[in-house]
Amino acid sequence: MENQQHQVLTPKADVVSMGDWMVTLLLMAIPVVGIIMLFVYAFGGNTNPNKASWAKATLIYLAIGVGIYAIS
Repeated sequence: MENQQHQVLTPKADVVSMGDWMVTLLLMAIPVVGIIMLFVYAFGGNTNPNKASWAKATLIYLAIGVGIYAIS
């Protein structure tokens, strides 16, 4: 058999604009709203994949921080 190359094209997400990040970080500064918005960004269906990954990573870091705080 001859070698066949299969190229899988995945759709690329739009780049999150600077203004969008500024609004996101401003919302994160509001105590209760920030946590709620992290869950919305992480698990909402209509969120940019880049922002969703950032929100999931932030939630993981928060969980680790709370865990370390609870242990000590």
